[in-house]
Amino acid sequence: MHGKTRPPVAAGEALARMDRFVALGLIGQQEMAQRLGLNVTDLTCLGHILGAADAPLSAGDLAELTNLTTGAVTGVLNRLERAGYAHRRPDPADRRRVRVVADPAATARVVAVYEPFYARLGTVFAEYTPDEIAVIADWFERAAQQLRAHHDEVCGDAPGPAAP
Repeated sequence: MHGKTRPPVAAGEALARMDRFVALGLIGQQEMAQRLGLNVTDLTCLGHILGAADAPLSAGDLAELTNLTTGAVTGVLNRLERAGYAHRRPDPADRRRVRVVADPAATARVVAVYEPFYARLGTVFAEYTPDEIAVIADWFERAAQQLRAHHDEVCGDAPGPAAP
């Protein structure tokens, strides 16, 4: 496959486009969560649980991935279990820990909600070469690292700018 010729875009315009995409994504996540009977935080955690697939996450892993406290993750897991989306299982390597697994029927419900959007994204990716997709994937990974670092600065122990 050959990539399409695209007009040059300055970094500022790319950031503006990203901001629009993120804003639409936030609203979309709220709508998806509501459709599934969850809040956005619980849906985000469920997404990580589903993404772990055959390597179930511990509650601590989930806390680290989401920047939530372990206490908050306990609340999330309680709600996901009550709603039938996930279950805690003893960690075979350490019985003091638990791993979180998604319920297969719940997984099917989530896939049914997201599948049309992912199909649309698949048509977008089909217009890019494998090398271009590698650049996009690299950008998202590196941008996520910067987002986490910024979040840690703003929400962590690092002092930020004084409030006006």
